[in-house]
Amino acid sequence: MEAKTLQEAIKYFSDEQVCIDTVAKMRWPNGVECPACGAKEPYWIKTQKRWKCHDCRRQFSVKLGTIFEDSPIPLTKWLPAMWLLVNCKNGVSSYEIHRDLGVSQKAGWFMLHRLRLILQQPKPMTPDDQIGGTGAVEVDETFVGGRAKFMHKSKRLRLAQARSEIREAANHSGKTIVMGMLDRKLRQVRATVIPNTRRETLQNHILREVFPGSKVYTDEWLGYQGLAKKFAHEIVNHMETYVDGKVHTQGIENFWSLLKRGLKGTYVAVEPFHLFRYVDEQVFRFNNRKNEDGTKITDAERFTKALSLVAGKRLTFAEVTGKAGSEATF
Repeated sequence: MEAKTLQEAIKYFSDEQVCIDTVAKMRWPNGVECPACGAKEPYWIKTQKRWKCHDCRRQFSVKLGTIFEDSPIPLTKWLPAMWLLVNCKNGVSSYEIHRDLGVSQKAGWFMLHRLRLILQQPKPMTPDDQIGGTGAVEVDETFVGGRAKFMHKSKRLRLAQARSEIREAANHSGKTIVMGMLDRKLRQVRATVIPNTRRETLQNHILREVFPGSKVYTDEWLGYQGLAKKFAHEIVNHMETYVDGKVHTQGIENFWSLLKRGLKGTYVAVEPFHLFRYVDEQVFRFNNRKNEDGTKITDAERFTKALSLVAGKRLTFAEVTGKAGSEATF
């Protein structure tokens, strides 16, 4: 791809045919294939900007089978929106998409949620997918949610009633909990929304994400007790200090600051139902800052990686609004 900056990207993707060719090359590096039967070398229908298969006789566009499927919004707007989302450090709001690309705010909101789906973190399937091993892992959790004093009177009343029914320590003042793990050597973060901070919940996630025997650094929270059975576990007591030699959680705290800066400054109000999507978005940007050799990843490279993930994923409006099965899992 020739574009290196946002200005160049907008100019480069102003031609719909260029957008189609870019997505097609990313989806089918060895030549276009029919999504239905897998036949190669379908012929191009220039007037309809789509292909037709020689074997099954079906027509298909480059959007079929991707996150763009069934969207009337042209790729000339989809691709600049993706560029903004993956390269703006604090995220980009639906109102910015609305103003900059000329779509409605509602359409911009839906576009961003569909794009966040392709940035979703993969679940570790084998030990090779786990973090740790030769590098130390920092583990911490944070609480996301507005302060009661800034809430509307009616919402404050509902929160007060909930607190009277459930102990404040158990529901964490009505906030949503996010757990994170940072591999210091790889500078890679894994983060997910969790229902509570009980020992079973925290340690199940650590066992799934971290290679057994790795160095694990946490704070003094009781939920981390017992990790020494599987890991080289060391604790920093935040009541006394925040850094004890190499034992600290300042790296993952840095990620929390980036996450909350985007949530508070750009998105302002995020429903707990959608929080995991915003977490995945921030994790993607954080994990794609540098290559393994320490060289900086450019905006174009980060965009290219995101574009390579568009196939085989789909998010409908019913799903994103909670009218169908949700992807939010703990």
